[in-house]
Amino acid sequence: MIHSPKFTAVLDACVLYPAPIRDLLLHIASSELYEPKWTDIIQDEWKRNLLKNRPDLKQEQLQKAIDEMNKAFPDSNIRNYEVLIPSLQLPDKDDRHVLAAAIRCNADVIVTSNLKDFPATYLQQFDVEPQHPDHFISSLIDLNPDRCLSAFQRQVSFLKNPPLTTAQVLIKLENSGLIETVKKLKSLGG
Repeated sequence: MIHSPKFTAVLDACVLYPAPIRDLLLHIASSELYEPKWTDIIQDEWKRNLLKNRPDLKQEQLQKAIDEMNKAFPDSNIRNYEVLIPSLQLPDKDDRHVLAAAIRCNADVIVTSNLKDFPATYLQQFDVEPQHPDHFISSLIDLNPDRCLSAFQRQVSFLKNPPLTTAQVLIKLENSGLIETVKKLKSLGG
């Protein structure tokens, strides 16, 4: 249900962690193909889950990443959506904050790997469509292949610690569930 060439997408915590998906989504957003949105709760959720699974990382490192995201996209952190939460009904009530944020910012899409927790028929009444990150990104590639390929190439070039090849990043994206996205990037010469 995308209403304009540059639409708004709330990025759920499950697509901000893992890093390869987050990085690609943000590089594409920096190409101005969509406007990314999140909340402090979403940011805290992916940070908490990553710290739980990666004890080698430090909270300060991840907070720096969040601060950089907020600096790069200064209008992306949604506020004043909490009042909407109690009125929403989702299979997992802990996901209501994501939909409330999407309603508050008039998002077109919620990008999430947890599609079962965001029933399309229920979200339809709010003009919000849930999309898996693979579908979302591959659709963006269809809309503007050159800018998406360029965003992907920037993503690869920014990886310095450790540096990764294009092929290695494609494997990481594929392992993260971006099967169609990887096929399209490869077909573009990525």
